[in-house]
Amino acid sequence: MLIVYHSQSGASARLAASCWLGALEHNAAVRIERAADVGALEIKQSAGVLLVCAENSGRLSGGMKDLLDRVFYPLSSAGCSLPYALLISAGNDGRGAVAEAQRILRGIPFTEALEPRIIRGFPDLEALKSAEELGAGFATGLEMGIF
Repeated sequence: MLIVYHSQSGASARLAASCWLGALEHNAAVRIERAADVGALEIKQSAGVLLVCAENSGRLSGGMKDLLDRVFYPLSSAGCSLPYALLISAGNDGRGAVAEAQRILRGIPFTEALEPRIIRGFPDLEALKSAEELGAGFATGLEMGIF
């Protein structure tokens, strides 16, 4: 399992770290990487991808959009179809970022394993716990072959 995040303010990085902690309980091989450090090869080598990023101006953050743009054609032409989960750190609504990510990921095509989660505002303890549960749930589903 691969957790990929893009963070400018630190909020998405904190949420990604919480996802990682939750996933570690169920999958010792879970990796966490910054979006800038990931390419198609790292994604192809994973059983599933959990994407964590911010909403910027109602859209997907630039760093995550850059990653998806870089891997779209290599993954789609290779027939790479993986389950994914999405966590958006939103200062506003978050739905625009979710819709943009889903549109791109359907084209690869990746399969949405869990409902996208939107955390509004800077992550407090409740938000971090929610992210930890998302990581644990995604890792468990992958381990059990549900996704």
